[in-house]
Amino acid sequence: MLSPIAVVRHTDEEWRKRLTPEQYRIARQEGTERAFTRGNHNDEKRRGIYSCVGCDTHQWRSEFKFDSGTGWPSFWRPLEARTIATNVDFKLVYPRTEVHCAVCESHHGHVFDDGPAPTRLRYCINGTILKFKPI
Repeated sequence: MLSPIAVVRHTDEEWRKRLTPEQYRIARQEGTERAFTRGNHNDEKRRGIYSCVGCDTHQWRSEFKFDSGTGWPSFWRPLEARTIATNVDFKLVYPRTEVHCAVCESHHGHVFDDGPAPTRLRYCINGTILKFKPI
């Protein structure tokens, strides 16, 4: 049986101290980085684990990453489904499924149904809110 996930909570002031201004804008205010942002892990090819900058929870593996051509790191599945949460957002004209960290509720990006087999999902993630650890 999987152990329950402990939720991480901080005040807005604590988040601002823990994160860079850009990480704060994306993670806490549900922003989006520009496509092909330098250093956003889109071009990272090494094997490794991607963790949330807000709480260090391991969420994505390089083996599940693929080049979607969108300019953001894209994954066809999370490391463990229980570490992410989704909800529908209507910020644009059409609904999108938003992806958040289930531990600290940081915004990660969106998931779309145009990815590769076997899931056919594309988790389009803001690389600014990821930490990469090569293995």
